[in-house]
Amino acid sequence: MSAGSGSRGARLVLATRNAGKLKELRDLLRDQVPGLDVDTQVIDAETAGVPDVVEDGTSFAENSLKKSRAVAEATGLPSIADDSGLSVDILGGAPGIFSARWAGRHGDDQANLDLLLAQLEDIAEPHRGASFVCAAALTVPAADGTEAYDVVEYGTLDGTLLAVPRGEGGFGYDPILEPTGETRSCAELSREEKNAISHRGKAFRALLPAIVKALS
Repeated sequence: MSAGSGSRGARLVLATRNAGKLKELRDLLRDQVPGLDVDTQVIDAETAGVPDVVEDGTSFAENSLKKSRAVAEATGLPSIADDSGLSVDILGGAPGIFSARWAGRHGDDQANLDLLLAQLEDIAEPHRGASFVCAAALTVPAADGTEAYDVVEYGTLDGTLLAVPRGEGGFGYDPILEPTGETRSCAELSREEKNAISHRGKAFRALLPAIVKALS
């Protein structure tokens, strides 16, 4: 499969259609990768004309690699993907890889929030520990006699789950996670504040040297 018509001039593909993730990843790349024109050279999976990838792996790393590999193969361009979610201590790490479809329908943030809060309704604050977890993957396709390769990096953001959502920013479970040492939820942080401490920010900053190398 070849890349879509909107991919002309692209150098990197973000293997996601999630608007919130796309914004965060573009912001991180804009801030951290010198010489990369994020607005024209970084495209998403939809612009690249790549079909949805079924996320049926058993870990964040498996799912992120499945997406990055499929998109790199389809477009012939370096591709970065992530799989991330919320790990709740008292639930043994759930929702985990099922975070985006915890209530049954993929991407229904409000339903996911409502179900999780109901499940934790009687849990006292000392036992409401949780972490956002992210596995970020880069796949560089084979070219000019070189073999394809992958790089995976991880990031976490520890905190406590609130009983009531707070804040209008972010997406997903951001309104109910208060990071350790903070008095605000992730949804109450500015873009810059959130990117500085977020699980996704940490994972992609760890991945940046590999991204810069792939684009050099």
